[in-house]
Amino acid sequence: MEQMNMPIKAENWKIEKIGVIGPGIVGMPMASMLANARIRIGTDTPAKVLVVQRDSRNSGWKVDCINSGKSVIGGIEPELDDITREGVKAGILSATSDFSNLSDADVVLVSVQTDKKGFEPDYGPLFGALEKLGEALSKKPAGKIPLVVFESTLAPTTMDTLIRAHFMKYGLQEGKDILLGNSPNRVMPGRLVERIRKSDKLAGGLHPETPKLIAKLYKNIVIDGEVYQTNSLTAEIVKTLENAYRDVRIAFSTEIVRYCDEHNIDFYKVRDKVNAKMAQTDNATVDPNAVPSGGILIPMLGVGGHCLPKDGILLWWRNIETGTDTSNSLILNSRLINDESPVFTFKQAEKQFGSMKGKKIALLGVAYRFNSEDTRNSPTLTLANYLRDNGYNYLMHDPYVKGDDQNLEKYNQQGSYERDLNLVLKDADYIFLCQSHKEYMDQVELIVSASKSLKGVVDASNIYKASYFEAKGIPYTGIGRGKNEPSDEFVSFVLKSFQSMENGLGMELQNLINFYNANYAFDEYNKVKFSEVQRLAKTCSTGCEIADAIPVTDVPVFQGFSAKLSETASRIR
Repeated sequence: MEQMNMPIKAENWKIEKIGVIGPGIVGMPMASMLANARIRIGTDTPAKVLVVQRDSRNSGWKVDCINSGKSVIGGIEPELDDITREGVKAGILSATSDFSNLSDADVVLVSVQTDKKGFEPDYGPLFGALEKLGEALSKKPAGKIPLVVFESTLAPTTMDTLIRAHFMKYGLQEGKDILLGNSPNRVMPGRLVERIRKSDKLAGGLHPETPKLIAKLYKNIVIDGEVYQTNSLTAEIVKTLENAYRDVRIAFSTEIVRYCDEHNIDFYKVRDKVNAKMAQTDNATVDPNAVPSGGILIPMLGVGGHCLPKDGILLWWRNIETGTDTSNSLILNSRLINDESPVFTFKQAEKQFGSMKGKKIALLGVAYRFNSEDTRNSPTLTLANYLRDNGYNYLMHDPYVKGDDQNLEKYNQQGSYERDLNLVLKDADYIFLCQSHKEYMDQVELIVSASKSLKGVVDASNIYKASYFEAKGIPYTGIGRGKNEPSDEFVSFVLKSFQSMENGLGMELQNLINFYNANYAFDEYNKVKFSEVQRLAKTCSTGCEIADAIPVTDVPVFQGFSAKLSETASRIR
């Protein structure tokens, strides 16, 4: 497809109004930071920032909250409340539920949640918002060429095959009436402002001029990071790959930690030694609130959040549509390993402590991430569902999750959730540390002394030291807390197994890129290069080192044990 001449260029661009659709963990900090930056592009007056939130039962309250000068994000979010209040006070930041106010916007950021439905994207909420946006922009002033930037995570090809076609229905042609770009977010709950300011960011477009516009705008808030320009398809692939590969690394680490637990080996010493050999060390072994970024990660109760459970499936979506055999996919097989972790962890605890039927179980931490209120795909809720379905007695607590949380409601778990920590701990026989919230770190004395019938503590979030419980005579177990020093032979085995998995992932990625180039890259600019994906993925702050695509010919074995993901890697051609 021949590229059109761009109707505007970065050097003569003018921004007076920026719209942000969806004030969630992406849209809220982006809106507040853009307001705080006092964007002056093509004018001496700071651009107004308008947040648009649909009027729904669960989220309609956000409009009044923002207009009162408050962030809508709970948990611990440094700076966000302050810059939100300042932006509203200055008259630069405001919110509405009326999409028609976007008709004269120069830029619109779309930060609406995307999900999966089986093995395909679930774009219901996204296109619900885009219908209203399309109606608004169809009434734009003559000569106005709005830039629409998707912060949402999109499955590869979505920008070209779905987004472009959607706006055409409203008479808005890409490259002529509207400019379409994507800059997938790399935020992290608990560090939203910091991550936007410091993390490198991708800027993709269907036309080579579009990323230049995005970069010009975003450099006002991405102060300590780089904005890397690329095409939309590459940006889609890199974003979904980052989370998919993290999911794979967690699954691999889970395989290793399960072997370590069976043989009483200290997993954390294995982790540190292997990561040191790969020059990928971090501080997460000793700091529960540090973000693991090494090659070998830290398995906990399970993998939650919005991104990791779905992005590998989004990366594979178009290929799955063709009926391709996925049995040898490292990405999709990793999902199976990680999905079983919450129940596997509970059964391991019962092996150590005996049956917990008829006992009171306290689950501490419902959010999927420390110091956050976000319960999406929470492993704790997966475990709670299992306990309920199998007749166990349990209560859940979280210092940040609200009692009317939509995921508590979704799984009908409100009756098993309590905000009073003392009540949850009272008469508890077993305590599961499901999340490393700072409150649980600070209140360890309360946690272990609140129940007179405490029979055991299960640390599923690497939050405490075993020696603390040993000194108090409290039975304690955790994931990866074996006591034996790993042998050099075992460390070497784990390293070789990880490297075989890495090369297998490279092979899988190369096959996916070949598929997308053959079927969806409509011109030379929009083709995807493996080396460019490697380069851009490496800019992810949580570590995404993609190895070269090298066929795996040997599967490492240690005393009869081999990692399933290493075996899978050997079958990818």
